[in-house]
Amino acid sequence: MVARVASPLSARADKPPIRSGCHPAPVLPSSVAERLDRLAPDQREAATAPPGPVLCVAPAGSGKTTTLVARIAWLVATGADPAAITAVTFNKRAADEMASRVDAALEPLGLPAGAVRVKTFHALGREILADGGESVEPLLDRDAVLRDMWPDIDRGTLRHLDDAFSQLKLEIGVTAAEVATDPEPGPIARAFLAYEGAIQDAGGLDFDDLVARALRLQEARPPLLRRWRAKCAHLLVDEMQDVDRTQLRLALLLAAPANRIFAVGDDDQTIYGWRLADVRRVLALADSLPGLRRIDLTVNYRCPAMVVERAVRLVERNEERFVKTIRPGPVAAGRLILAPDGSDETPRIRRVIASWPDDGGTRAILARTNVELLPAAAVAVEMGLPFRAPRLRLLTEDRRVDAILRAAGIGAGVSGVDVGSADETGAGTGGSRGPADVPPLPRLAALARSGIELPEAPPRATADPDTRELDEPLPVETGDLLAALVGWAAPYRSLADLADAVDRHRARIAALRRDDAQLTLATAHSTKGLEFDHVAVIGMDAGRFPSARSLRESTEPQRALEEERRLAYVAWTRARRSLTLVYDPASPSSFLLEAFSERELGVERDPE
Repeated sequence: MVARVASPLSARADKPPIRSGCHPAPVLPSSVAERLDRLAPDQREAATAPPGPVLCVAPAGSGKTTTLVARIAWLVATGADPAAITAVTFNKRAADEMASRVDAALEPLGLPAGAVRVKTFHALGREILADGGESVEPLLDRDAVLRDMWPDIDRGTLRHLDDAFSQLKLEIGVTAAEVATDPEPGPIARAFLAYEGAIQDAGGLDFDDLVARALRLQEARPPLLRRWRAKCAHLLVDEMQDVDRTQLRLALLLAAPANRIFAVGDDDQTIYGWRLADVRRVLALADSLPGLRRIDLTVNYRCPAMVVERAVRLVERNEERFVKTIRPGPVAAGRLILAPDGSDETPRIRRVIASWPDDGGTRAILARTNVELLPAAAVAVEMGLPFRAPRLRLLTEDRRVDAILRAAGIGAGVSGVDVGSADETGAGTGGSRGPADVPPLPRLAALARSGIELPEAPPRATADPDTRELDEPLPVETGDLLAALVGWAAPYRSLADLADAVDRHRARIAALRRDDAQLTLATAHSTKGLEFDHVAVIGMDAGRFPSARSLRESTEPQRALEEERRLAYVAWTRARRSLTLVYDPASPSSFLLEAFSERELGVERDPE
């Protein structure tokens, strides 16, 4: 564990280096000089640091992408070959944004778009494999392969195997051939061997293979490694805190032996532990890069001053972090609103939406999980508000709803239960009406009592590793989905009417769900790197945030608690103009009690 003491990396020059008279500073092109002049002193220090191992610690809102782009422009302006510069980002969204900004920065220097390579780790691994003559097609989705192998696999087992296989490939770094040498393989090892056999039979590879195989290929083929080291003579790595063990090994291998690597990251934003990120990697980076120079960006230009103050007060509780200074910007206007509300989630959210000013700004409702966003989506649909929710599937969009309605509409229910005869009103049997004409509530209630079993709604897979979902799919059990449908059914006179209502609701959702919507509904995980004018974080209640389940299931509860605290820090620091924290005053989150006083929170204490 890294204690909260000053790191040996904290030392930094207080004055700019004195340049030798024999080596005068190069005259920079006007576009680059002007770009550097617009930077704050700490940003400029990072952008113009002498080539070598550098760690730029960049807190939320500190302008890390601006600094990275300026660094690339400065490298080119001072003589670096653009073809020898490679920037690596964590996901495709970040890569696209950086590539666009780098191209714009280099255009005045007469360089075409794409002159500097900007890739995700997956895309870089893919390019290395292709350059080495290795097949990179077909790229197979692990979830789809596992469901094809075991059609009845449940979501929990699927996620468990996914995590275990990534651990084997990326954290432990073993191959199927190495696992097969175990004379008594356990169930995970046997499943892994079967899965790898299916991948081999398909002649393809999966997402993890793109990086793992690229690493092994370069270690085995020195000429290929030399070629790629030349292409990465200046290597810039964004979001260094998010790399897994194999990605870090690949970056260090490419940067060696000159180690002209410029890593940008923030230990306080390490929130992907479930994707094998580990804050200790960035904290211990100096162990792998002797002579590493740390440069801190110290100003959060994004958030209102009170948001910065309280978010920092919260995250400073963590033990595994660099000691650092984080200050609000000089023009840090805006508000932090504490919203104690003991009512149900739906009215809570209505009040938050009504409280936002009509200023044309972007707004976001953030929650710990997708399930907690469902009331927000329901309110948006009810109010006719366009919303953006790329990772959220609403209940009526679940394909199991159709299966439930079909089951309710036939003469005999699932498992031989006659749902018609279960109608206590008598409306479900007899008469000339068909099944779709009967009242829906008795039939659905009968299905609920029968213990209906339907196929799970599978996670929405994607063939692109760079846009792979960061959040778990909506984990709603069939019974809970059926209970929700029962709640919907009461006002409708027939199953047909209910089915029509579901169709209308789906059409309304489709019309309101828009990529350009002013309102975003998202989990805190999925918004890292984003910002909004007005942010509301809902569910800041005890047991919800931090997640009691995450802490309970972790083998290292204290480390899990610190990651939950970092996740709250990320959520709070998305706000540009206002941050609203919504909580039950009878049971506020422990994080609120760490960042605010009980008096500020209006905490309700039971009389003794």
